[in-house]
Amino acid sequence: MLESRIFPGEKVAIIEEFETGDNTLDDGHMIRSVVIGSTELDKKDRVARVNQVNAPLIPRINDIVIGSATLVVPAMLAVNIQYINGNLTRAGIECICQLGRNGKKTVAKVGDIVMLRIISTMNGKIQASVEEPELGVLFSRCIKCAGNVIKIGLGVKCVECSYVDQRKLSVNFGNGNFIKL
Repeated sequence: MLESRIFPGEKVAIIEEFETGDNTLDDGHMIRSVVIGSTELDKKDRVARVNQVNAPLIPRINDIVIGSATLVVPAMLAVNIQYINGNLTRAGIECICQLGRNGKKTVAKVGDIVMLRIISTMNGKIQASVEEPELGVLFSRCIKCAGNVIKIGLGVKCVECSYVDQRKLSVNFGNGNFIKL
């Protein structure tokens, strides 16, 4: 039986009534969608599925995303996702990165291009991590004069005004193949 349109994180069924099927996950209490689509509840086999519609690319757990930092506060970083596993997305999706043990130092500044790993998509909230060496800032500009920066130690130094600032740099900092605005 085909039912209504559903979005990632929304309830599809109760785990006592159905088992997870395509494009669903079990959160311990409910079966939830992991894609945008239409629910299909197979009452004979007791399986809940979501038939994905042609929708924008949406990140899943363990995907690597690249985007620009839009909000930076001491314990959190918000990133507008532009690439998912190297594929361009125009979905306008943001993810949140709780900084945890990196909360004591600056991970990124607004406008930095950052690489993150998706760690959760529970309830439609996309959460990411920056803990691995490959993850972190890929490209940055000086926050004082918008000049080019180079990696020095645990941060960056402006080649124009010599301002030094701290970042959580990716091991691939400066090696990206994306437009440097």
